[in-house]
Parts: sequence; structure tokens; C-alpha cells
Amino acid sequence: MSVRRLVIHHKNGNQDVLEKEKLPKPDWIRVKVTHNKTYEETKSLLDTHKLTTVCSEAACPNIGECWSQRHATVMIMGDICTRACAFCNVATGKPQILDEEEPQKIANLTKKMGLRHIVITSVDRDDLHDGGASHFARVIEAIRASSTATIEVLTPDFLRKIGAPEIIAKARPDVFNHNLETVPRLYPSIRPGARYFQSLKLLYEIKQLYAGVFTKSGLMLGLGESREEVGQVMDDLRCAQVDFLTMGQYLQPTPKHAKVQRYITPEEFEDFAAMARSKGFLQVSASPLTRSSYHADADFESLRKKRTILVN
Repeated sequence: MSVRRLVIHHKNGNQDVLEKEKLPKPDWIRVKVTHNKTYEETKSLLDTHKLTTVCSEAACPNIGECWSQRHATVMIMGDICTRACAFCNVATGKPQILDEEEPQKIANLTKKMGLRHIVITSVDRDDLHDGGASHFARVIEAIRASSTATIEVLTPDFLRKIGAPEIIAKARPDVFNHNLETVPRLYPSIRPGARYFQSLKLLYEIKQLYAGVFTKSGLMLGLGESREEVGQVMDDLRCAQVDFLTMGQYLQPTPKHAKVQRYITPEEFEDFAAMARSKGFLQVSASPLTRSSYHADADFESLRKKRTILVN
């Protein structure tokens, strides 16, 4: 792959500091923007209900496709995160007070859109005594009261929040997702506020507390991880009894975020997918544009069918 040199000099005493070379995006990572009537309707509904989505806050490359198919991942508990991960485009700062009407707003949206499957995620709320677990539970309860939609939650790690896994498990989501994001060696630079084994422990605990839930986790590739490290993470996730693994290409949202070290080819993603399937994951989604909630509804149906086959 050719490299475009981005040369910027800064004065540091008598030293010039040269920024790293910036990799150009390959053709396979470019996305055609889709804006149609359904996209506009979805955007209007989200605006009307005053709901935040991770689609827009995290600058997801699939927003055009998903909103055009009435798919969106709702982000609860505000749009200000208490952490500052090096990969994430969500703003960091002092969070807002919880909106007590938010669970009902999301339930109303779910019913209005006629959703079969809804994904609920959130910012990290280290300021709350339970990390926001009770708010997740209230959202699940409100949706259940007025809709038959299946519910997927993508939660923070609830670091040092005793009792949070029990609250989530008791609420009985259909899918519990928590992303490891990267390999443990890169946590200090990419996820400095998180702990790798806390994330693994959370995934394992949820499965022990609620055996019927599908558990799911995701990795971003291209941050400097090795093939061997990715394989070890897969093994760790299987030890935690995780059912579903997603893998996608990391994209640098702004110049201040972690740089892309390498663009993984579609063929390499296919190879990683084959590796994951060989390790026993019930479902694997791996491609440059795969994101944690991409095609979540179709993936959930596939998971149910595969489990039925295994049981029978």
C-alpha cells in the first residue's frame, strides 16, 4: 500500500518533532452515503423523541445504510462520557443528570417504528453508583411493556460497580454485548480507563447469572495488534462462554485520536472469521465495515436458529 506523507513540524526547544505518516484509506473502506426517504423519517423520529444515537455520536460509517433501513442504536444516559478512550469520538466531560423519561421515550420510539429488534448502548457513567445498570433495566422494562421487540444491550464495563451485572441479568435482555475493543497489550494507550480482565469477567458473569442470554463482544483491528494476540483474545472470549464475535476496521475519527497503524484487507478479515469459527463461536461477523450493532437484527435471528439446531 502506498503511503502519503503528512509532514508537520513542531518546535520543541531546539528539536523538531515529526508526526507519523498517515495511511490513505484503501478502496474497500470507502462508504457510499445513502440518504433516502426512510433515512429522513428515521432521523426525524429520533429528533422528535429527543434521543441520541451512537450512529451519529461515534461517526459510524454505516449510518446511511442503517437509518435507511430503520435501524439505529440508541445511546442512553446522555452524550457526555466520563472516560476518554483514544479510539472513541463521543465527547468527554461532566455528564448530564439522567432523564427519567428516557425509558418511556425509547419504548414509544420502538413501538412507533415497529422495530423487531432494538440495540441500546450508553456512554460510560462512572459517576453513578451502579454505572447506569438500573437505567438500562428501566429501559428494558419500558420496551417490554409495549412491544414484542427483542432487546440487545451494549453496556460499559461497570468497573468497580458492585451488583451491576445482577441488575442487568435480572432485566433479561435477549443479547448482552460488551466490547473488548482491542488486545490487552494496547489497553493502556487505547482504553486507559478500562481493565481487560474486568471486561472478560463481566461477560462471563452475565452468562452465569442468565444462561439464556446470548453474549457478544467486538474487536477493532488495525491498532497495532498481532495475529497471535487476536487469537488469544478469541480464546479468552470462548473461555468466558461468549457466543458472538464481531471484528471491524478501526477508523481514526479525528486527528487527536489514535492513529490507524494498518488497514486490514477483506481477505484477512475472512481469515480471522474462519479462525473464530474454528474456536467455537456460534456467530462471527468480520469485515472492514463491521460494527458492533451492524445488522444486529438479522444476526440475532441467525443466533436463535443456530442455537435451536444445536439443542435439537
